[in-house]
Amino acid sequence: MRGIAILGSTGSVGRATLDVIARHPDRFRVVALAARGSQVGLLKAQARDFRPAVVAVEEAGAAEALRRDPALDGIEIIDGPDAATAAAAAPDAELVMAAMVGAAGLVPAFAALRAGKDLALANKEALVLGGNLLVAAAEASGAEIRPVDSEHSALFQALGGRQAVGVRRLLLTASGGPFRNRSLDSLSKVTPEEALAHPVWKMGAKVTVDSATLMNKGLEVIEACLLFDVPPERIDVLLHPEGAVHGLVEFLDGSMLAQLGSPDMRGPIAFALSCPERIDAGLKRLDLAELGTLTFERPDLQRFRCLALAREALSTGHAAVIVLCAADEVAVAAFLEGTLPFDRIPAVVEAVLAEAPPGDPGSLEEVLALLGEARARTEAHIEALA
Repeated sequence: MRGIAILGSTGSVGRATLDVIARHPDRFRVVALAARGSQVGLLKAQARDFRPAVVAVEEAGAAEALRRDPALDGIEIIDGPDAATAAAAAPDAELVMAAMVGAAGLVPAFAALRAGKDLALANKEALVLGGNLLVAAAEASGAEIRPVDSEHSALFQALGGRQAVGVRRLLLTASGGPFRNRSLDSLSKVTPEEALAHPVWKMGAKVTVDSATLMNKGLEVIEACLLFDVPPERIDVLLHPEGAVHGLVEFLDGSMLAQLGSPDMRGPIAFALSCPERIDAGLKRLDLAELGTLTFERPDLQRFRCLALAREALSTGHAAVIVLCAADEVAVAAFLEGTLPFDRIPAVVEAVLAEAPPGDPGSLEEVLALLGEARARTEAHIEALA
């Protein structure tokens, strides 16, 4: 029975992971849960149902609420800014599901890899921010990074878990989000509710907005370069509104392999937990006859400026990529709070990116320092627009 630690257990990926695990109680055991305290009620319920050895939460008040619950007697409750990092290195955890949102997942992901834990990576920002430092940590400890993003999982499956040998191109697909055909003039009036109404996937708020701007696909291009050791010019993006094909590999002989499945995160989660074996994930089967049509088109980079910005950052260096991530995270939060119009997200990111320093940070501490500086510059830029 494999011990699993889940970072971000109350988020959409964390909940889906627990759903898959619950279907296979003979294969997996939850040994640690980590989450932010804003959903302490849900975290309590998860702890009662799965009885992990450790529950980690940053907020002291949430930790006290957990400790007062008699149903959680015998479970160690830890709190503080390093709580998730401690959960990631839990002794009985063999695989860590990294599903914390945004840059918060970076340090715990490093901790898991340094401790030799296999990492099921659902937090794209962790790898994008950590860059080759994260890859090197995995190589040094012998741990494996297993992608959970549906697109990278698709490529991982099509490649048979191997590096991209004999490959001409990797192709990532994107639904195009809710505004694929909406007039550019109307994007200034987009509300958070509209942006969060994704036509295909059910995801957390930040990644859903990133799907509407296609920043998520830009970050995935960066991720794919790191995961599969492929240069960016050999990675393409296609809009695919049906959301059935999650990724394609084109080989040097002209043949292509595609991975298809229902648009449900439980599929890639199940594969990350069990690969190379296949297990039931509780998905609705994909009926191609019912689907009828598969369509593909190239993204419009005027409409999806964030995709172009991600490629520009990638060509500049890792420091620019970190600035890109920080600026996007702050800009998306401002949009969701109602202080930044939707169509200004790429403009804010572009303005902050223009100030990015050259080069590549050489340590985790340098990454975190640059991240903080870029966040502060983005907040100042948004305040100046108000």
